[in-house]
Amino acid sequence: MTTSTQLAPVKWENDALVLLDQTLLPVETVYLTLTTSEQVWDSIRSMQVRGAPAIGMSAAYGLYLGVRNSEAADHESFWNELKAQADYLGTSRPTAVNLFWALDRVKARVQQEGAKPVAELKAAVLDEALAIQKEDAEVCRTIGEHLLTLLHDGMGVLTHCNPGALATAAYGTATAPFYLAKERGWDLKVYADETRPVLQGARLTAYELQQAGIDVTLICDNMAAMVMSQGKVQAVIVGTDRVAANGDVANKIGTYGVAVLAKAHGIPFYVAAPLSSVDLETPTGADIPIEERPAEEITRGLGKQVAPDGVKVYNPAFDVTPAAYITAIVTETGIFKPEEIGTSKK
Repeated sequence: MTTSTQLAPVKWENDALVLLDQTLLPVETVYLTLTTSEQVWDSIRSMQVRGAPAIGMSAAYGLYLGVRNSEAADHESFWNELKAQADYLGTSRPTAVNLFWALDRVKARVQQEGAKPVAELKAAVLDEALAIQKEDAEVCRTIGEHLLTLLHDGMGVLTHCNPGALATAAYGTATAPFYLAKERGWDLKVYADETRPVLQGARLTAYELQQAGIDVTLICDNMAAMVMSQGKVQAVIVGTDRVAANGDVANKIGTYGVAVLAKAHGIPFYVAAPLSSVDLETPTGADIPIEERPAEEITRGLGKQVAPDGVKVYNPAFDVTPAAYITAIVTETGIFKPEEIGTSKK
């Protein structure tokens, strides 16, 4: 699969984390070699790596980079260093629950190892990070298989942001059925919102789907209603950074508006969510922390000034789509109504 191999967003090579700098796509394909947790923190914060699963994988590797040179003499000392590094990496981006899920999973693995030598504890940290990445590829394909049962050959499907192979270990979440449909010879027509203000849909989704030979049409965010009204779209599939216990979903800014439009046009709205994005500790979408990004992303988009100096800017990176607008949430364990999402982890 071209995108999931040649354009792999996260790789572990030569004892270093290698990330595809997604801020430069589609013009340049540049890989960054990171050897410290500080570099990983910066890459997550600056969105050189983005997408909830990819952020989680990168944070797990960053945790290993943060402790691999530890001089701790015993389990307790090593644990304190590991926890400090995890707390630090957790401050990079607050909304994607996969970030905290991955860090907690690595910490749990170290606790399970008990009073083993520190060298073995370090090896366990890396082993868990590698396992997280391997499992993510399998999870994405399974989500795609479930989503494919909701689609049929010849459909038009709209997606928002980049829930694709560039955001995961392979296939993507919401884009997984597009790749699987291609393998089966189906002709799905994908409409990709540009996704303002950072244009992940234009720079990333349109690029990766085009590279994979998938029929993709790029539209501006404010064209979605027109495309739906013309009957070009029969389903909407988006990814998510966090699913609350009541089925509310946080995703890239603009998703809520797409959901409202889909409901108005009688179009099913599906959310692709690995279980690592389902946060049963967060009761509702109102409890999800929403990251605010720098004003320059709007006033100087792609480096060009497009707004007056000094204008006030509000730039939330995510919005929350209420469960009432969601037809189904699809995880690796099956297809669920929003109110049933708590059963997905049982």
